[in-house]
Amino acid sequence: MKLDTTQAALIEPIDQDAMLAHAQAWSAVNTGTANLDGLATMAGMLAEAFSDLPGEIELVDPAPVTAIDPDGREVGRQFGQHIVLRVRPEAERRLLFTGHMDTVFPKDHPFQQQEWLEDDILNGPGLADMKGGLAVILHALKAFERSEFADRLGYDVLINSDEETGSLASAPLIERLAQGKYAALTYEPSALPDGTLAHARGGSGNYSLTITGKSAHAGRNPQDGRNAIVAAAALTLRLKELQNEECPVNPAKIEGGAANNVVPDHAVLRFNIRPKSPDAAEAFEAGLASLIGDVQQAHEVSIHRHGGITRPPKPVDRRAQKLFDLVRTCGASLGQEIGWQATGGVCDGNNIAATGVPVVDTMGVRGGAIHSPDEFMIVSSLSERAALSALVLQKIASGDPL
Repeated sequence: MKLDTTQAALIEPIDQDAMLAHAQAWSAVNTGTANLDGLATMAGMLAEAFSDLPGEIELVDPAPVTAIDPDGREVGRQFGQHIVLRVRPEAERRLLFTGHMDTVFPKDHPFQQQEWLEDDILNGPGLADMKGGLAVILHALKAFERSEFADRLGYDVLINSDEETGSLASAPLIERLAQGKYAALTYEPSALPDGTLAHARGGSGNYSLTITGKSAHAGRNPQDGRNAIVAAAALTLRLKELQNEECPVNPAKIEGGAANNVVPDHAVLRFNIRPKSPDAAEAFEAGLASLIGDVQQAHEVSIHRHGGITRPPKPVDRRAQKLFDLVRTCGASLGQEIGWQATGGVCDGNNIAATGVPVVDTMGVRGGAIHSPDEFMIVSSLSERAALSALVLQKIASGDPL
């Protein structure tokens, strides 16, 4: 399968050098999720770059988010603003494009510089995950806007500031923007350096259980105490009993305690679950509720639960599979072999799929070693993946493939 004249004209203007310049400039700005100054700088740079597209750009405040501190108190968390670009909101058929500006590297992390490893491989913070992906969104849309089909599609672009910590401050915005969309594309890096896409995904939930007991002297009257650490240990062991192949459970940390001669009256247990299906998620929730009740009664403590499933499992239904098939067909026209595989990782694609909108969520650059100082981007994949997205857009605009 080869490109026709219209398709060739669509991708011809994609500028690899301009894409690389954007990715490198954005990678040079530290945007660890907690670095609000860096995120604000990045938001300004992105707003300027995306102003080349038609439509209106808006900075959206993060939704309120709380967490449990080591003392068991519920405290507010701060996040950066999100960027939304709306183009042709009146169009009958509209798409959603999502990406994130934050990285896992805080402003005091030693990994801040870029280094060429080979002629086509560039090492640098966030280049693959996902400053390069943001360049792909921008330049794919710029190419599409030059085409004769541009007026047939409208779209929203969301670039959030908190994906790396679960998108808690942008989840309501993702859900709102996804409503009524024909399809969605998310620009996480490919699942493998060869361009393999992530297919079905499991879900993810993070929980904090605050256990409140009763302090007492460990020697004089321990029987009067109610040991929160012992209750937390009982919870931990019982949590592992709730685990099965459909829902791995990872107890991660117990905080609290007191001096060795004091029965501890406070503990916080933190854990993560990875349900592979909505049914597995529901079964775990029911099991957890029963477990909390049992431990409260057996140990005479109170337990406060915080958190839950923030990334729903992402099965691939019929319409989503048709979108994957379309991406593969477009890749074949470009000489790109596109495959996919299921993964245990999660991203904003999970949240989008939960609204019923078909999504392919690894349309970003090829690269690897993300979340480590060895992170790299395959530079030629910038224009390669932009061409892929532009062709997918043209196909959606010119027909009804889903």
